[in-house]
Amino acid sequence: MSLLTQAYIIDRYGLRLTMDQLAECIGLARNTIYNQRAKGEFPIPTYLEGGTRFCDYRDVANHIDACRERAKVQA
Repeated sequence: MSLLTQAYIIDRYGLRLTMDQLAECIGLARNTIYNQRAKGEFPIPTYLEGGTRFCDYRDVANHIDACRERAKVQA
């Protein structure tokens, strides 16, 4: 996992992201994230705390880095 990716996410969003922040960060609509979660297809783990759904910055950074690696292989 890239420290640069982690640093960017922490600087912009903090240590945990709300679903709105996650949607902005990875370029998906919030409802798309919820739909994929409901189907069990969303690749980033999320958790509930106090009725609000969050994800950890490290999981988001891992996802972004994995997407970048897949793109390099496909190119």
